[in-house]
Amino acid sequence: MRMDDQRESDEVEDRRGGGFGGGGGSPIGGRSVGLGTVALAVVAGWVFGINPMTIINVIGGVSGGPAVVQQAPATHTAPQQDESTRFVSKVLASTEDVWDGVFRQAHAQYQKPKLVLYRGATRTACGTGEAAMGPFYCPGDSKVYLDLDFFDTMRRQLGAPGDFAQAYVVAHEVGHHVQHLMGITDKIDSLRERASEAQANALSVRLELQADCFAGVWAHDAEQAKSFLETGDLEEALNAASQIGDDTLQRNAGARVRPESFTHGTSQQRVTWFKRGLQNGQIAQCDTFQARSL
Repeated sequence: MRMDDQRESDEVEDRRGGGFGGGGGSPIGGRSVGLGTVALAVVAGWVFGINPMTIINVIGGVSGGPAVVQQAPATHTAPQQDESTRFVSKVLASTEDVWDGVFRQAHAQYQKPKLVLYRGATRTACGTGEAAMGPFYCPGDSKVYLDLDFFDTMRRQLGAPGDFAQAYVVAHEVGHHVQHLMGITDKIDSLRERASEAQANALSVRLELQADCFAGVWAHDAEQAKSFLETGDLEEALNAASQIGDDTLQRNAGARVRPESFTHGTSQQRVTWFKRGLQNGQIAQCDTFQARSL
């Protein structure tokens, strides 16, 4: 990716320098959404299909009503100027530019999310975020959480190297922020509360695939504006989407493939919906909830 001339975002909060995070809440409310199970399935060895946010009490068994968050004093530090930090900051800035334009066309105002960099664990409005969960988005505080070591996991253990693969991860989580701003996340959470486990999982799949499609919309518009893609970049993103499909992760973990347990979609589905957003750049084409076939 050609990112040298790209600006960096002002919305990066670096918590790597001290302690157990900051500016978050107690683990008693909210619901985080994201790549989630990827790192847990590979690093911790859990059988994919069990929601790691449930396992480590990030969604805490909340069953309706607004989350109650006990705020701790925020500690905001300037991002460390290492190469990976600069890269994700530039990707985040690119998503800001794209989604600001999309929202303006719809006569709405885009509200930028924060990107929180942390190590190991940190407090969030959705509970305790842990690196084993992989990157995730918390709608309770409108923040994307990322332990940069996940990129090493992608390269070494998931077989998904490359800078555009990393950019796809950030864009996917920002896609969840867009869903939150559009009211989609709250509607799906409400439906999930009244659904069976299998039905709830199916709704989660559609939510994740839409975030993949939104990531594709970002890539389409950003490429149109900046022409940042280089040879092999597209293949990196498509490979990353494929490597974190539910079926692939279950198979690689030595488990039986159980479609009823899927929460993020198959490899083919993830690739298909990312490409759909990438090819047309229209969020109207990302309505996974009306699609008869995924």
